[in-house]
Amino acid sequence: MNFKPFALATLSVSSLFAQSVTPPALFNSALKDWPTYNGDYSGRRYSALSQVTSNNVRSLSLAWAFQTHTAATVKCTPLMVNGVLYFTLPDHVWAVDARTGRQIWHFHRPSEGNHIGQRGVAIYKDRVFFGTPDAHLVSLDARNGKQIWDVQIGDPAFGYYISMAPLVVKGRLLIGTSGDQADIPHSIQAIDPETGKVIWRWNSLPKPGEPGAATWPDKLSMSRGGGPAWITGTYDPNLNLTYWGTGNPHPVLAGSVRKGDNLYTCSIVALDADTGKLVWVFQPSPHDTHDWDAVETPVLFDAPFKGKSRKLLAQASRNGYFFVLDRTTGECLLTSQFVPSNWASSVDSKGRPIPDPAREPQPDGTLVKGASSGGTNWMAPSFDPQTGLFYVSGMSGFGVWYLALNGEQRPEDHQGGRADALWTDSALVALDYQTGKVCWTRYTGKGRTQAGILSTAGGLVFTGDVSGNLLAVDAKSGDIRWHTSPGGLLSSAPMTYEIDGRQYVVTAVDSVVYAWTLPEDYSSGVGHQNGSARIFKLRPTNGNDRGDRPAGILKRFGCKRQNGFRPLIRQECFLFRPMCVRS
Repeated sequence: MNFKPFALATLSVSSLFAQSVTPPALFNSALKDWPTYNGDYSGRRYSALSQVTSNNVRSLSLAWAFQTHTAATVKCTPLMVNGVLYFTLPDHVWAVDARTGRQIWHFHRPSEGNHIGQRGVAIYKDRVFFGTPDAHLVSLDARNGKQIWDVQIGDPAFGYYISMAPLVVKGRLLIGTSGDQADIPHSIQAIDPETGKVIWRWNSLPKPGEPGAATWPDKLSMSRGGGPAWITGTYDPNLNLTYWGTGNPHPVLAGSVRKGDNLYTCSIVALDADTGKLVWVFQPSPHDTHDWDAVETPVLFDAPFKGKSRKLLAQASRNGYFFVLDRTTGECLLTSQFVPSNWASSVDSKGRPIPDPAREPQPDGTLVKGASSGGTNWMAPSFDPQTGLFYVSGMSGFGVWYLALNGEQRPEDHQGGRADALWTDSALVALDYQTGKVCWTRYTGKGRTQAGILSTAGGLVFTGDVSGNLLAVDAKSGDIRWHTSPGGLLSSAPMTYEIDGRQYVVTAVDSVVYAWTLPEDYSSGVGHQNGSARIFKLRPTNGNDRGDRPAGILKRFGCKRQNGFRPLIRQECFLFRPMCVRS
């Protein structure tokens, strides 16, 4: 299958403490760094690094772990530029050595506002940029973490906050506003990285008389708000278009007071990167009444489609449908379901699912097939050009949707009701982008998944499950090749980088950032003296490892197989502490 990576702006660097990240040339997924939220502009979260493979991933070992010492869960994707890893929590930014996990600097800015999560930073030249819970955008010196400027993007008194990582395009910071707890309109803005001033703004809700206004019944309903863009978009430098998904309309579940398609909510939009002008729009969920937005990553790739080479955009949307579009025109080429649902009665000639009125929320409840939180959510998907498969963290189940109106038959808040989950199952789903068919699924547990996805040229897909396991599965079959339990849940997406000739895979679990790599000599079993303790580099255990450790070492520490249990040796660079787990 002939996939052609399209041209993307490169990020060059100078030295460890003078990042000087600029985009003057072209690159693709062969990058050894991870310089932007999705790794590159395409949103594929695919890395051409191949040192870790299906054959050796079982020997993956812990290189280092960084404890943030907070109660918050790390939901960001770290960036790695020239040996420095940058990651965030709400109110916090860290820079650490990518080789050792040693802290270089830490920036802390306490704030009011919504602390639901923070998904990362952007880097441009020698500066780091991030959004805050009180809807500010902050610029830091990448060398030392000192603040350069701080500008307000939205008013937190009205419920605005910023959780997304900015996207650097043509020397501008693109950022969308977050906030779904009040009736507020949203926008995508281009910010000057030198001054923090707004260059252009695209509003996700039209004004009376503007294109899209006819999809709302009146001025009041149009002004009630919605359409946040709280997941980082993607960019095609050849077309000079940037692609974003938008959130749901308000009141969220009370569709009777806002009849119509309600553009530009629950939409995929293509904007001119120079002006912010809308070029085309496709709406995965017209007239959404289930809180199933379309902010999920618009993934870009050039590939054959039905015998013709196309510039494609693919999205696995929260409504449970998978879409493939021509990203030049916005034409829908494919619509299919990747998880079971019955909220839509049919698909129209434009490829849009048509809502079934019988499945809309009612005062006494409406049973709907589909997980109440959606077929997926913020969890980053991935596309592997080697397999031609699109990977998404999917959820299936049933829920009951309730409508809540006052005596005047109007909602009293932005929600207009509630949804109760009956049950939810999660799975890693692999889709054929040409047919939309599910090629395989890997069940990841009962309940709601929060894990994003990374695919690599090593033939692997990295993710997590509901039980707190980190997983590496075969990209073609979905078979598990490696797993470990770090003691918490993966609530972001793994990333990978190469430094000093070694590939690292980074996973953020609860409040800890873990970096994994292959041991330099993981099969020798030879230790070395370190004071009074002996440190060994041995293969970690996994589901296929039957405890084949050097017998002399085990005997020395008095660890024997007893009563169906086997010795487990801690991983690389940890003091040798045998313990027993069941075989």
